[in-house]
Amino acid sequence: MPTETAKARPADNRVAPPSWLRRYGSQLGIIGVGLAMWLGFVLAAPAVFTNIDIYKAFAQTTPQFGIIALALTFVVITGEIDLSFPSIMALGTATFCLLAQAGAPWPLALLAAFAAGAMCGWVNGTLVARLNIPSLVITIGTSFLFRGLELVLMNGTGVPLTADQYPALHAIFREPVFGIPVQTLWMIGVAIVLWVLLNRTRFGAHVFLVGDNPTSARLMGVDAVQVKTRCFILVGLVAVLAGVMTSVYGYYFWPTLGDGFLLNTIASVFLGGTSVFGGTGSIVGSFVASYIIGAINAGIVSAGINAFYTQLCFGLVIVLSVVLQTVIERRIRRQSITGR
Repeated sequence: MPTETAKARPADNRVAPPSWLRRYGSQLGIIGVGLAMWLGFVLAAPAVFTNIDIYKAFAQTTPQFGIIALALTFVVITGEIDLSFPSIMALGTATFCLLAQAGAPWPLALLAAFAAGAMCGWVNGTLVARLNIPSLVITIGTSFLFRGLELVLMNGTGVPLTADQYPALHAIFREPVFGIPVQTLWMIGVAIVLWVLLNRTRFGAHVFLVGDNPTSARLMGVDAVQVKTRCFILVGLVAVLAGVMTSVYGYYFWPTLGDGFLLNTIASVFLGGTSVFGGTGSIVGSFVASYIIGAINAGIVSAGINAFYTQLCFGLVIVLSVVLQTVIERRIRRQSITGR
């Protein structure tokens, strides 16, 4: 007969699933940071941050780099980095402009632009994953390569993208929908698609596995080369979307398109909780962090602080994010070894 103590014991020794707070702690943390920063800006510049116009401006400009941050999250989760997306923005948009000027229908020109972005991503992914070249080095090189190709094709000149010439593009990428800036609607749509892709598909599970433990991924039959290549292709596609959106918003394609986007985008990814070591990341975190980064510049200027401090803040965001991630990673590794 089993004793009362034996009866009271659980039927198995399964480990309890992680708590809700532990699973979503990083997302809640970045949302808390955003709310705290917003309250600070409201107190420092109430006339600006209680005006609806400033939020409309954020909703129009932040998605221009925030959309790329969402896709870049995939690459960073795999333990890689892509520094060439500003050049891909320019090259893809230049492809669209050249074909449209040559008389091609704008949908066909736009499709060719996305194909150019995908090709650039494929080149990055192949060189990094198949040849095992550090992504930091190769994407610096391809950044110059893609930018140089774009400058040669455009001969250093820009192209107007007015509403008279491209009414459909302006309706898609510039005109508000029921008063809501369409750029933010695009970013929300992209975020939903990428969240599902990362968290509810086999490909997303492979992205986390490759970033967390490439050896285990390989032993489990995961094609790490294919996974990383697809992540780089995804960045290329989204970079072209951001490039066309930015150019249509400004009514003009400038050959320097993408300059100044690098720091904002990378800061958004790291501030959003994506680990520089790979294996951890969040679309929600990158989404919220993009708007935090977008608000820093306006907040600093509105508070009466010299605008040069913006670069200082962005640098601090990146450094502090990486330092905190390093401390957390070491603590988790120590606890897994010691069991405490």
